[in-house]
Amino acid sequence: MSKSPEEWLEHVTPPTKTSGSFKLFLGYAPGVGKTYAMLSEGVRRRGRGEEVVIGIVETHGRKAITELAQKLEAIPRRKIEYKGTTFEEMDTDAIIARRPQVILVDELAHTNVPGSKHRKRYEDVQEILANKIDVLSTLNVQHMESIAPIVHSITGITVRETVPDWVPLMANETVMVDLTPEALQNRLRRGDVYSAEKVEQALQNFFRSGNLGALRELALRQVAEQVDRSLESYKETKQIEENWPVRERLAVCISASPSAQYLIARGARMARRLDAEFFVIHVDTGAEPSPELQKSLAANLQFAQDLNAEVIRTSGRNIADAVAAIVKARHITQVIFGRSSVKGVHQLFYLSAVHRFLREAPAVDVHIVTHGEEASTT
Repeated sequence: MSKSPEEWLEHVTPPTKTSGSFKLFLGYAPGVGKTYAMLSEGVRRRGRGEEVVIGIVETHGRKAITELAQKLEAIPRRKIEYKGTTFEEMDTDAIIARRPQVILVDELAHTNVPGSKHRKRYEDVQEILANKIDVLSTLNVQHMESIAPIVHSITGITVRETVPDWVPLMANETVMVDLTPEALQNRLRRGDVYSAEKVEQALQNFFRSGNLGALRELALRQVAEQVDRSLESYKETKQIEENWPVRERLAVCISASPSAQYLIARGARMARRLDAEFFVIHVDTGAEPSPELQKSLAANLQFAQDLNAEVIRTSGRNIADAVAAIVKARHITQVIFGRSSVKGVHQLFYLSAVHRFLREAPAVDVHIVTHGEEASTT
């Protein structure tokens, strides 16, 4: 099919740049290599002909970072007097006046000294991006506002510098700078992270294996969520409606029947084997349940939560349509329906509901589980 002149022009004309591109190097602890990765990216991009400048990089006395930083031009820091002491902060105005193509900004969660143009460094980054300058920056996952309390409960350490959760979501690209806890501890023992006198205390506190494993999982989950959002955004832009089973999402449809707990347990086992996200769906059709059924439903939903399911309660006159809508919205890849051992007209109603679901739902695997006389969910 031939393109119109307007379509060809749109194809060959680069889009107008309205803001800078933001690339974030995310880690789970000091020493995993975020700053080194950011500097390495800057050196590579300079080698490709881009104008790359350091806005601020904190070396913390680490030799490898110092040597890498020396390969790039750095904007002089701004000196600020506060309570009789001179502090140095990133000079945002000088960066904008210099207008490089790419600027490197370390430690995104940093709080600027009073007297600075902005209170937080991420606000400096917002202004730089608005001036159409690309930014490379670094952040540890524990500095996100919603995650800091979790980190405190795990490590006992209060994270004092945080960024709102929407700040990492500004990134056009997020890179997880990963290192196993064992490798990070070895790096610590070699003196690559802290000075020798701080190593043993760090290993006994923040850098314990359990702490690092939990922090690493938090960071991996954060990156996975961002990848998932990016994929959904792409599918919406391209108007792709079918489910892409990049990760299994398994849902069990239940009624108020006590036997529904068998289906929930069956679904939980399948979800564990598949490493799938697990959902339990109940549809309220508007019928008034008896007190006994209300109590049974509450028990079923609590049982589902105990097995780490995300419970979804919805309403609709037709169960098949309501479940199909959830499958589409939540990108479910596998569904379990219960089937009672009834025969005759009840069996026909059941099969009709399943066929209707298959017509309305996107491509999805359906499992029919028969158990007892009251296992039906439709």
